[in-house]
Amino acid sequence: MKQVKPKRRRGFTRVSGKRQVTLPLHVLEETGINPGDELKVEVDRAGRIVLARAIDVSARLRAIEKTAGMFTGYYEPGYLDRLRDEWR
Repeated sequence: MKQVKPKRRRGFTRVSGKRQVTLPLHVLEETGINPGDELKVEVDRAGRIVLARAIDVSARLRAIEKTAGMFTGYYEPGYLDRLRDEWR
């Protein structure tokens, strides 16, 4: 059977036409990154792309719970609905 794609060297990947990359399985296993985990993407001073695990979801949910509802009573009832109607 003829191989369609050229084999890649271990630890290397390519950028697809959609600007996507596939991370090697051994890297994911070593770092404990799982499907659905959020990663932060940065560029360091040397121009390298750095992926880091984003803040965990539970910390983000705690922050939302802490601030949710803090403006309750700030607007008179119906004000936001009237404002939204102006946009339509």
